[in-house]
Amino acid sequence: METKYEYFINRELSWLEFNDRVLDEAIDESNPLLEKLKFLSITSSNLDEFFMIRVASLIEQIEAGFNKVDIAGMEPAVQVKKITEKVHKMVKKQYVTFKELLLALKEEKIQILKPEEVEEEQKEFINTYFHKNVFPVLTPMVVDSSRPFPLILNKSLNIAMFIDGKVENEKIFATVQVPSVLGRIVELPSAKGEKSFILLEDIIKMHISDIFKGHKIKTMGCYRITRNADLSFDEEGAEDLLDAIQQSIKNRKWGEAIRIEIEKGMNSDLVSFIIDELETNYGEVYEIEGPIDLTFLSKVGSMHGYDNLKYSNFQASSVPEFIKDENLFAAIAKEDILVHHPYQTFDSVVDLVRYAAKDPKVLAIKQTLYRVSGNSPIVKALMEAAENGKQVTVLVELKARFDEENNIIWARRLEKAGCHVIYGLVGLKTHGKILLIVRNEDDGIKRYVHMGTGNYNDVTANFYTDIGLFTANQQIGADASSLFNMLSGYSLIDELNKLYIAPTGLRKKVISLIKREIDNAKSGREAKIVAKINSLVDKEITEALYEASFAGVKIELIVRGICCLRPDIEGVSENIRVRSIVGRFLEHSRIFYFYNNSEENIFLSSADWMGRNLDRRVEILFPIEDEYNKKKIKQIINVYLSDNVKARKLNNDGSYDKIKPAEGQNLISSQLFFGKRAIKQVKKAKKHEKENRFNPITSV
Repeated sequence: METKYEYFINRELSWLEFNDRVLDEAIDESNPLLEKLKFLSITSSNLDEFFMIRVASLIEQIEAGFNKVDIAGMEPAVQVKKITEKVHKMVKKQYVTFKELLLALKEEKIQILKPEEVEEEQKEFINTYFHKNVFPVLTPMVVDSSRPFPLILNKSLNIAMFIDGKVENEKIFATVQVPSVLGRIVELPSAKGEKSFILLEDIIKMHISDIFKGHKIKTMGCYRITRNADLSFDEEGAEDLLDAIQQSIKNRKWGEAIRIEIEKGMNSDLVSFIIDELETNYGEVYEIEGPIDLTFLSKVGSMHGYDNLKYSNFQASSVPEFIKDENLFAAIAKEDILVHHPYQTFDSVVDLVRYAAKDPKVLAIKQTLYRVSGNSPIVKALMEAAENGKQVTVLVELKARFDEENNIIWARRLEKAGCHVIYGLVGLKTHGKILLIVRNEDDGIKRYVHMGTGNYNDVTANFYTDIGLFTANQQIGADASSLFNMLSGYSLIDELNKLYIAPTGLRKKVISLIKREIDNAKSGREAKIVAKINSLVDKEITEALYEASFAGVKIELIVRGICCLRPDIEGVSENIRVRSIVGRFLEHSRIFYFYNNSEENIFLSSADWMGRNLDRRVEILFPIEDEYNKKKIKQIINVYLSDNVKARKLNNDGSYDKIKPAEGQNLISSQLFFGKRAIKQVKKAKKHEKENRFNPITSV
């Protein structure tokens, strides 16, 4: 089948649609007020990263004269133009939402005050706070013949102004960085039962004359710069990967300005001066009608004492199989155990590493780490294992974007504890999630493996949905050993028993699974594919799905974020439905279902259907073969496909609409369902009742 540009949706515009769905959660009346603030904060943070990486890459292409079109037929310059149009609309929507949320906060006696709204008692507090805490930290900078325009840090909030000079009508540019070392939002004294806040930049503005004594402030306003923060370094030529990455992190602060945000109403000469000094050819200016950078709202949304304005407390449930048998190795040896996070606790993974670190029968522990928390209990357990004399091998992926510094710190600590640390592979990121424990048992050496769709991160495991598998399957154990031998040395992997690895065989396997469904459909047999992923960008896989749809394969896609596949194209994608679920938890699990003429193959993976995952990363695709666990996965899929509360349907034009329940149809929120089900499972396990066999939903 010949594919055309119009068969695909541009990846950047699709990502902006995803961020718009997150923004819609800040508007959704079913969400509590303080949770809405957090969603608004997330959209702001998401846009920062989008500009620093994706828009920066497009601008680099334009500057290099690279005009190759993407799969949707757009040149880089066209993409930047369309992105700019869409982001301006999004920013406007953000600040309309912000104003509405301010009014809602006021009704709850929570206020973010402007300087003119501050009462006398509060002014005294602000004055004391400024001189005691803020003034000593500030560094005012003036631009003149002897003092050039300063280097403005990436994402830093600043106040620009013109002050009077020595000559009449002379105006001198000055700038003050709003210090990031201090809290952006300051609580003020207020009446009992009320909360009042003021932004740090407003405190500085109220006392600007104290900073520039003897000078008149002619005009001032806030501005912020987003810079190109994509790491670039020569991996092949680097003598020490760790040193090369550390240097690149430093360079990240000074990349080219990609976006300039200015306070609405800022003096036009002041704006022109900033733009000229930054010497940016493509950096777009965004006029902001409200506080620049709404990420501070996450702190407001997290404040104590307002449980009625937040989601109800969520407590991850225990894993029933581990309740029945407290000996973790015995439980895993008995059966493959599937764990669904955050509904079931991530402690089961942490406990296994801790258990292994102390167990005298454990000989070796091997693990990949992509993103870990700042106080990772898993890393501490690995260090303890090494100190206890066990052979510990850890691959710490230093190139995990925006986690490089954290990973470098942990890598060094692991080395000091006696672990063998691998810093990733040249030219590839190791994104696969796998833990291997080698144990000396009465009947010989036995291997225990954990694999998952998400990172070994105890913090994000509380709000990312992921699935993990504990297994003592010896074929998988042998595959895990082969994988770690490849990661730690130059051992090549020809063929594995159960696992499929990118960049060698994972893409080929996925294509073959799709092709088999095509063959079944052409033979008149029922054929079906269901995939739950974060992103669908890869052209080859998208074309294979189009071919499958044309052959009559029924395809259901649950794609949280970017989707370049365009549904409902006549004669091309009429059999493909795409939905996205955005809610309290970040949908992160990757699930793949192939009907296979009723034999039903199910896989989990660390990989999305993107070129980078399939060709430039070490990823793992692993099968779910136990019938009990296959039923669990099928029910998970059915619940996602039945969601009519948080699900949105992708339209042919690239937009999304909420899926509305039919008249008389029950409301099903997949995330709420999974939480309630996990609690029921624990209750049954504790009562020693017969195992729940997860009967799949047959109707909604």
